[in-house]
This record gives sequence, C-alpha cells and structure tokens, in this order.
Amino acid sequence: MSDAPSIHFTASETELAQKARAALGARYGSVPAEQASVIVALGGDGFMLDTLHATRALEIPIYGMNCGTVGFLMNEYGEADLPARLAAAEETIINPLEMRATGMDGRLHEALAINEVALLRAGPQAAKLQISVDGRLRLEELVCDGALVATPAGSTAYNYSAHGPILPIGSDVLALTAMAAFRPRRWRGALLPKGALVRFDVLEAEKRPVMADADSRSVRNVAAVEIRSREDIRHRILFDPGHGLEERLIREQFV
Repeated sequence: MSDAPSIHFTASETELAQKARAALGARYGSVPAEQASVIVALGGDGFMLDTLHATRALEIPIYGMNCGTVGFLMNEYGEADLPARLAAAEETIINPLEMRATGMDGRLHEALAINEVALLRAGPQAAKLQISVDGRLRLEELVCDGALVATPAGSTAYNYSAHGPILPIGSDVLALTAMAAFRPRRWRGALLPKGALVRFDVLEAEKRPVMADADSRSVRNVAAVEIRSREDIRHRILFDPGHGLEERLIREQFV
C-alpha cells in the first residue's frame, strides 16, 4: 500500500462507531468507496461481514477497527498513525460459500456466506436432514437441531460453538458440523475438501420445517440446500502484523 492511501470510512450505526468515523474522517479525509484504495470499516464482526458483502464488486482491501464487542475480524481501534498501519498491514484472502436453497414452493434462493451456511429447525420438532457430498449419499438421516458448513475464517464462530473444529486459515477444507445431533447420536460432523459440493435434503419438511441462513441472510421453509466454495470470489482483509487470522485461529485453541 502507498504511504498516503485514499481511504473510505464506513461505520455501523452505533454511537461509538459513528463518532469514530467522524473523528477519523476529519483527520485523514474520506473519499467515495469507488475511488478508495482501502476501506476502513468501524464496528463489530457483523458489520465487517456486511461491509465485505456490500463491497465485493470493488475488490478493495478492507481494514476493520473494532468498535463492537468480540472483533475477531477487526484490528484494535486507534486514531494515530493510520496511514502507517495500513501500509504495514498484512492481507488475508477469504473465499465465501455459495448457498443455493430451494424452497418448498420450488423457488431458488441464492446467497453468499463468508462465515458459514447453516440449516436450522424452524419448529418444535427436530429437523431431519439427508446429506450428500459430490452427488454421493453420505448420511441417510440426521436428526438434529441443525447443521452447518463453515469456512476456515468462520470456523471459530457458530461452528466452534457447535463443537466443530477450528480450521487453519488457508487450509483447503470445510467443516460440516451438526448441532445437537440426536441420531446418529455420536455423529460430530466431517472435514470436507474445499471444492466439495454439499447437499442437504430436508426430510418430512412440512412436519419439520427448516430454515437456511447464509451470514444472517435467511430463507424459510427450504426443501433442499446446496453449498460450495466460490474460489473465484476473493475478499481481501487487512490485519496488523502479528494479529492476522492465522494467529487468531491458533490462539483461540489455547484459551
């Protein structure tokens, strides 16, 4: 990055983030996103995901500063020496997942997910899911509260809470994780090649309704969901040296 990057500041709607945007914009100036060499996102992880989705077509690197809670995808907030921090930042490339969900009405819904695609029961009874990988039936019936497919970048989020594995950043695998599996009771998921096509078919869908969610973009009453990695789509995220995703993923396993 150059010594004097053209910066576009964007912020969540919280008071803290809005104040930070005003202060940083006054100090360093802000240009429209289309004219920027870097986007600085001020907020929490949810806002970072929203920013990545909203600016995908621009292919501009994004540097997040935490004005939220966890801030796993963010850097520490600070107003001083921002151009120097941007110049020293290390870039991580993330490929999203593509979700193709077919509703009970036959309609097709498409969405991208940077963290995970999750199927969740939407009624009082457990979901019944059938799982195929690359066209081959792998699990005839999974009775559960839900299941998800997570990227390495998203493996410490919902996936980890559901006792799924943390995946090293850059690894060519996806995590397939069950949530509160009832049958098979001991099934705890699988590691799949990054290029795998995962398909969920919802069994007894009218009696046991299921919703699909891709980074909080939800589709209700699905009959089937297909998920695959989109390696042709590249999200560029910047981190301060020594505090990138690889280090954070390793550190998360020792706390």
